[in-house]
Amino acid sequence: MRPLQRTLVGSALFFLLGSAHALDGSKIFTEGGAQPAAMACVACHGADGGGVAAAGFPRLAGLPAAYLRKQLEDFKRGSRDNPVMRPLAIALTDAEVQALSQTIAAMPAAAPVPVYRSEMPTNAAQKLALQGAWERQIPACVSCHGPAGSGVGDTFPPLAGQPAGYLAAQLIAWQNGTRHNDVNDLMGPIAKSLTAQEAQDVAQYFASLSLEVKP
Repeated sequence: MRPLQRTLVGSALFFLLGSAHALDGSKIFTEGGAQPAAMACVACHGADGGGVAAAGFPRLAGLPAAYLRKQLEDFKRGSRDNPVMRPLAIALTDAEVQALSQTIAAMPAAAPVPVYRSEMPTNAAQKLALQGAWERQIPACVSCHGPAGSGVGDTFPPLAGQPAGYLAAQLIAWQNGTRHNDVNDLMGPIAKSLTAQEAQDVAQYFASLSLEVKP
């Protein structure tokens, strides 16, 4: 084989191997993307994608791939601002974002124990979660996020079992405008209608809901 041929073949193999690596979602999750800045997701979100409650890192496992992909794209654009996630998302290629989202969505995840809307609230936070405060234009959280905050489709993520610190931080981000990437800007006005204490209490309520492993 001539030197030029060897060079061309080697370049082709390198390209194919590089593409395979970029499209290996599980490898991206555990080792990071092709760029040095793309730190491994496992460092913050755990080997099983279950998050780290004590540090406020959310559970990702089992979330819809379309939702995960949109969040990474929004971190890139800045419509969802986070000093840790933005540079990591920017370092990922579009192909890596797609592969990573699909991998995380396929990870086993626990489901919340059912909480029915007919259940009578026992405190103010549970009332906001299950019934809302319509006199203040605050709908029930479960009206969009599903029974027990289990999540609905690709748009409304699960709330149950997520770290209270993470949920509260998202409400604060909507309040101060550093997050504005939801459909029709639904969450901004709702978050702004909550007091600081209500935001903390509602976050704690959903964080306290029990999860059970799917059969």
